[in-house]
Amino acid sequence: MTTPSVSFEFFPPQNFEASFRLWNTVQTLSPLSPRFVSVTYGAGGTTRDLTHEAVSVLHRETGLPVAGHLTCVDATKAQTLEIAKNYAAAGVNSIVALRGDPPKGLADFVPHPDGFASSVDLIEALADLDLFTIRVGAYPEKHPEAADQDHDIAWLKRKIDAGASEALTQFFFDPEDFLRFRDRCVAAGINAPIIPGILPIENWAGVKRFAARCGARVPTWLDDAFEKADRDNRSDLLATAVCTELCSDLLDEGVESLHFYTLNRPELTRDVCYALGVQPKVTLEKVA
Repeated sequence: MTTPSVSFEFFPPQNFEASFRLWNTVQTLSPLSPRFVSVTYGAGGTTRDLTHEAVSVLHRETGLPVAGHLTCVDATKAQTLEIAKNYAAAGVNSIVALRGDPPKGLADFVPHPDGFASSVDLIEALADLDLFTIRVGAYPEKHPEAADQDHDIAWLKRKIDAGASEALTQFFFDPEDFLRFRDRCVAAGINAPIIPGILPIENWAGVKRFAARCGARVPTWLDDAFEKADRDNRSDLLATAVCTELCSDLLDEGVESLHFYTLNRPELTRDVCYALGVQPKVTLEKVA
């Protein structure tokens, strides 16, 4: 099994305590020399300013390659591109470009009257700036709003053709779902890397709720296994084993990179990386 390259997604902190949690996550995972780390927006763009601040601080204080998230939600084109230019001015040259979820209380995405109507429009505008590596989202299982997976794949191709260089997938539990999706993307003429998104299971009940919102299928065997593990107080052992096996199966099928959704809880992600042969290379010094 080839040792993979890895990348990590973080949440921006929303309070003082969360700031320490984010820094602990960075301290724990940065020795694994990630290809890049990304910082998300909250639902509906609710953490836009916090995300920009976290991206800038991480880049400045750690030297890690940082990708800022950028969405089309609740902002004009000028406001969105201003954020992108601020990223560039701070030395950040990578963006994860997404349409974004609707603001709280709205069932459907409605573009701002002066905003970007879709992720493709946003990607085209970012590509015209010629300042960034642009990454986008992808869905191994049908996006909740898509008519079918053919629509998903066609839309992903439009995003790549618009200027994106790599896709990061939504999390999934069955490696075959990703592998079938990867094969269909290749057949559709998508030649950009498609990186599987991995969600280590810190809290099974919470993960199931998350899966229901984003359309990720929960295998019955996995639900049964966590129900038994919770009773025996062995959930952490099961979570490490399940995630490691998923990643190992992907690597056996030629996957070279993995993107971990850390939820700012780094220990399980670290343990899985160790099990896959990803070992610490450097130690990040604490900021004075």
